[in-house]
Amino acid sequence: MNRDYGAELDALKAQLAELDKLVRHIAGLEGKPAAEEATGRAEKEVFTHGSGNGAESCAIYFSGSYRSGDQTVRLEPQERQSDEVLGLNRAKAAKVLSALGHKQRLDLLLEVWNEALTGAELVERLNMGTTGQLYHHLKALTGADLLIQEERGGRYTVPAHRRFPLLLLLSAVSDLIDTSDYIDMTEARNEAHSYLGAATKEGYDLHQLLWAVVDNSVLEHQAGYCSEVGIYLHDDGSVTVADNGRGIPTRLLPQTGQPAVQSVMTKLDLLGDLKTSFVAPGAEKGISIAVVNALSRTLSVEIRIDGSICRQEYRHGIPQSGLMTVGETNETGTTVTFKPNSDLFAGRFDKAAIEARAGELMEAYPGLRLRIQ
Repeated sequence: MNRDYGAELDALKAQLAELDKLVRHIAGLEGKPAAEEATGRAEKEVFTHGSGNGAESCAIYFSGSYRSGDQTVRLEPQERQSDEVLGLNRAKAAKVLSALGHKQRLDLLLEVWNEALTGAELVERLNMGTTGQLYHHLKALTGADLLIQEERGGRYTVPAHRRFPLLLLLSAVSDLIDTSDYIDMTEARNEAHSYLGAATKEGYDLHQLLWAVVDNSVLEHQAGYCSEVGIYLHDDGSVTVADNGRGIPTRLLPQTGQPAVQSVMTKLDLLGDLKTSFVAPGAEKGISIAVVNALSRTLSVEIRIDGSICRQEYRHGIPQSGLMTVGETNETGTTVTFKPNSDLFAGRFDKAAIEARAGELMEAYPGLRLRIQ
C-alpha cells in the first residue's frame, strides 16, 4: 500500500489551522494581529495576577526528594496560595521563626541532620561547655517535634516528616542570607560612635572614613603590591581613593555564591580585627572598608584584576547591582569612591588636612607616593 505523505501533511496542517481558529475564537482573539495578541496576553496576565484590592496574589508550588540512608523519600507536589501563607497566625509564626533563629538550636538540627547523635556527642562536636545548656535546647526542640530521641539516653535525629519543611525554610533563608549583613550595617550607623569616637555638635569627622580607605592601600603597600595612591576630591562632597595594588578579589565564594569583593564590602566582622583596621581616636572598634560602606550614602568600588575592570555600586551599604565587568585592562588596583552620610558627618573634606596626612604617610613609607587632586 502506497501512502501519500504530502496529502497527510496537508490534512494535518488543515486540522491544526482549524484548532488554532477555535482556540482564538474562545480566547476572543479572532481577527486580531499577532502583535495585538501578544499585547492582549500581557495585559490579561497583568490583570489576572492581581486581586481586586491591589494586593499581590500568587501560588507557590513545591515538591522534591531526598535520600536518607538507603531510602529515598519523596514529597508529593504541593501548592500554597499566597493569601494562605501571608495569613498565618503571626504570633505562632514568630514563635517558630524565633525558635529556629537561635543559633545553638539551628546548630543542633543541622548537626544531627545526616547522623543520629547522643547528647554527649553533641556537646563534644559543638564545643558546648555544659550539658545543661545543651539539654535546655534539646528539650525545646523535642517538645516542638523538631527532634526525636530513639529512647531515653539514646541518639537524636530530625523526624522524617519535618525534614522537607525545614529544607524549604532554609532554602528561602538562603535567598535572604545577605540581609543579615545589611541589618548589621544599619546597626553600625546607629552605633557610629563606637567606630568614629566622639562627635562635635555638627557631627563626626568625615576624614576618619578617608583615612580608613587609604589605610587599606597602605597595608597593600606593606605587603609589597602598591606604590601609588591617588586621592581625588569631588565637587559633590564625595572622594575617590585609587591605588595600584592587587585589586580586591572578585571570584565567587562557594559558601554564598557572591563575589568576594561583596563580602569585603558588606561583612563588618570580616576585617574587624583592630590589627587590620584603621582605628579612630577614642573609638572602640576599627573602621574596615565595610564600615566605610555602611556609613556612606553612596559608594562605588572598581577593581582592576585578571585583565578585567569590574564595578559595583552601593547605597547605604546595600548593593544596587551585581559585580559588573565594564572593561579590560592590563593594570591592577582598587578604586573606591564614596560620599559620607550627611546625617552623620559635617562639613567637607579639607584638602590641607589631607595633604598633611599624605606627607606623614610618605615620610613613614618612602616607597609609597600619594597624590591629591
